[in-house]
Amino acid sequence: MLLLIVLLPLLVGTTLTGWLGGRSRRGTALVAAAVTGCSLVLLALQAPAVWSGAGVYQFHPWVNDVGLNIGLRLDGLSFLFAGLITVIGLLIILYASYYLSAEDSAAKFYAVMMLFMAAMLGVVLSDNLLLLVVFWELTSVSSFLLVGYWSHRPEARSGARQALAVTGGGGLALLAGLLMLGWIAGTFELSEMAGRAAEIQADPLFVPALLLILLGAFTKSAQFPFHFWLPDAMAAPTPVSAYLHSATMVKAGVFLLMRMYPVLGGSGWFEGVVTAVGLATLVFAAFIAIFKHDLKGLLAYSTVSHLGLVTCLVGLGSPLAAVAAVFHVLNHASFKASLFMVAGIVDHETHSRDMRQLGGLWALMPWTATLSLVAAASMAGVPLTNGFLSKEMFFAEAVSGAAAAGVWLPAAVTIAGICSVAYSLRFVHDTFFNGPLGEVPNRHPHEPPLGMKLPVILLVVVCLAVGVLPSATFGPLVHVAATAMVGRALPDYHLAIWHGVNLPLLMSVVALVGGGLFYARLARGRRLHRIQSEAWFGPLTGRQIFEAAVDATFALAGRVSVALENGSLQRYVAWMLGAAIVVAAVPLMGQHIGTGARALLPANPLAVVVWLLLAATCVALVMTHHQRFQAVVLVGVVGLVTSLVFVGLSAPDLALTQLSVELVSTVLLLMGLALLPQHSPHESSSNRRLRDAALALAGGAGIAWIAWVMLTRDHASIAWYFLEQSLPTGGGANVVNVILVDFRGYDTFGEITVLAIAAIGVLALMEGMRTHRPIVDAQGRRWTFAQHPLLLRVAASVVLPVALVVAIYIFMRGHNMPGGGFIAGLVTAVALVLQYMAMGQERAEALLRAQGGRRFVRWIGSGLTIAGLTGAGAFVFGRPFLTSAHGHPQVPLLGELPLASAALFDLGVYATVVGATLLTLSVLGAASAEAPLSTPPRGGRHP
Repeated sequence: MLLLIVLLPLLVGTTLTGWLGGRSRRGTALVAAAVTGCSLVLLALQAPAVWSGAGVYQFHPWVNDVGLNIGLRLDGLSFLFAGLITVIGLLIILYASYYLSAEDSAAKFYAVMMLFMAAMLGVVLSDNLLLLVVFWELTSVSSFLLVGYWSHRPEARSGARQALAVTGGGGLALLAGLLMLGWIAGTFELSEMAGRAAEIQADPLFVPALLLILLGAFTKSAQFPFHFWLPDAMAAPTPVSAYLHSATMVKAGVFLLMRMYPVLGGSGWFEGVVTAVGLATLVFAAFIAIFKHDLKGLLAYSTVSHLGLVTCLVGLGSPLAAVAAVFHVLNHASFKASLFMVAGIVDHETHSRDMRQLGGLWALMPWTATLSLVAAASMAGVPLTNGFLSKEMFFAEAVSGAAAAGVWLPAAVTIAGICSVAYSLRFVHDTFFNGPLGEVPNRHPHEPPLGMKLPVILLVVVCLAVGVLPSATFGPLVHVAATAMVGRALPDYHLAIWHGVNLPLLMSVVALVGGGLFYARLARGRRLHRIQSEAWFGPLTGRQIFEAAVDATFALAGRVSVALENGSLQRYVAWMLGAAIVVAAVPLMGQHIGTGARALLPANPLAVVVWLLLAATCVALVMTHHQRFQAVVLVGVVGLVTSLVFVGLSAPDLALTQLSVELVSTVLLLMGLALLPQHSPHESSSNRRLRDAALALAGGAGIAWIAWVMLTRDHASIAWYFLEQSLPTGGGANVVNVILVDFRGYDTFGEITVLAIAAIGVLALMEGMRTHRPIVDAQGRRWTFAQHPLLLRVAASVVLPVALVVAIYIFMRGHNMPGGGFIAGLVTAVALVLQYMAMGQERAEALLRAQGGRRFVRWIGSGLTIAGLTGAGAFVFGRPFLTSAHGHPQVPLLGELPLASAALFDLGVYATVVGATLLTLSVLGAASAEAPLSTPPRGGRHP
């Protein structure tokens, strides 16, 4: 059930919205809302288990050897965040359906939104830390696409790259920290770590792991000094900004701190670093927010400040601080999402977000202004709003922490409260009051449609309802979430409006009065409009530091490139080969490793002849490599000799594969070389040739020596395992094929994926390319093969059906005898290549209905899909990915049939190999296709 909550937006949502986007904009929004609603319903069905404290766990083995499993957990904390992601997501989808213009791609927006939602749900539901990292990085990639949605705008591209660089770099730090933590704990399942916190924190590697994990969390939640990427991401559409800032992207880092608290919390390093960074972010960002003239810029810095507030609460470490942190996460989501939507409405109606140009909108948009006033009051912490309650709890925890941290802690949070009131006042005053409307592009704004205001209305109602009745609204959810965060029972507390006259209340009064006076002084005579905060805080905003680091990196790369990159491929290969030889040789130097004690077998005469043939071919290849076609033939001889070696070592599968690969690759190489001159020029100097010879001899001798050292020693082999388990567990007697499709199915799946990428890459690079070959030869005869040889056509017509039958035979027997999908695919490809040679590309592709190669792309996609679904099908039976099933059913007339699910995987391999080969052939053939015959050139004649 938990996995389905993630898979619905990940697979169904992205697919349907991407397909429907170009057909119906409103239908696309409805589908996105329906998928999100289904995930929300599935989540709500788990509420009884969450409220009881038991939680919901789901575990599917995946890659056990490295600790990566599909381990999911739904407790109070993950329920709260998953609820925010889906509920706010529904409101954003409704809002976006009115916000996006007809020119904006609905398919792109909603498909990426679904991807991002799935990634965030994966983050908050993951119990396996490696799985969490996978979804964590997916949030970085999908947010990059969302921030850069308007890719035609330079600021959108720049903001997206900056966000990806900062959060992606933090993700790498997080991965390193979690790997270290898993090494310490001996598991990557967070629920198993929670009971071993003392043991984990006593390990010497704990502090480095902690700092790396905190780095990942701070970059994702835009904590100082990594806060700068978040304001620069405001180039995204407002629905994206509202979603990222209120419920998702920036909350991921805060969620990580809360989720990891039972393991990391309680240590001095955790409390000191987290509290200090959160407090610095809270005060600094709140102050900068006052001076931002852009509506979304002000809200962005206020988001950074409020994230600092939550981070500081997590660092304080008390159970009531956890309650306040969880409570403020909910409150911040409600008022910040509504304020971002208000900013989008203002921008939508006036075409401006500059508060120096706005003003007087109260008279033109009274409903929007009223909603904005209530939401901003909540952000400022005005009584009878939800923001007041959680901020009051924060002040109380700051006062409690003064005993350990000193009076500067409550003083600092009071200053942040003053700044919070000031920027909240500015948001409302400069937008809806402060004189008449300024010089904006649209001088006649009006209230937006009800559908666009409805999400704001609902969120503002939540702000008021929670502010008046906190225990009856958010109280139960806050309790189960905070309990899950700290991992133990909470002390008695009460979410109430009035706790008497105390120091936190006085701090709130000081913040409200002080913030009002501070803003009034700054706003007098529109003085605030003339202040450019970038001139004051430029170096501290982090952007300059980031840009300086990027510039320095590019400058260093430029110097290295000038020193190493001169356009010579020979030089690049020489550097790489030389470095590889040095890296491999240094650890072995001084080890005195020689020939082992294993008894050697005598070399028979046939083997000696094969070796001599191989050596002579290699020498001939070196001497004649400038003659390209001859070099290809000699390379084929090397492959043929390799096939003979496989036959001699009783490896018929490898021999068949090698022969098939040689045939196909020789044809493709010849077609590729047909686009180049037949002879490559002699460009290397004598010194360069000596260098190349030395590197070749060193590399070859090194590999030969390592092979000799290994082969002359006895070693423990794992071959016995495959020989024993191939038939009982893999269902096949052909050990090689069972290894490929079962034991090492991951490797095979990766290989066919790489093959597919290579073929698609050839298509992308060469589509539309045409070569300008000579029309006539040296004797003036036209080059043409318009009339294809009759003998070849007759032979091809006979070979194709025979080859297909042979391919089916090889495929069907592959699990128990030499063969399999890869070899069968190559045999089919060779037969089809022969059709191209006999008929010509145009006729062959017409018969295959290739559609310019598009059908081959679909074959590749179908093959990968079949292979992937076969592997994923094991999940249905609670088995790891690519676990095969096999049996021997009795079939009438046919008798006992050995069947294995690995045959479906092999079918995917077959389709991918055939599709990739023919796509490459088609692209290369099209690049060298001759133009239609016209009048022969003067003096020319046909051969």
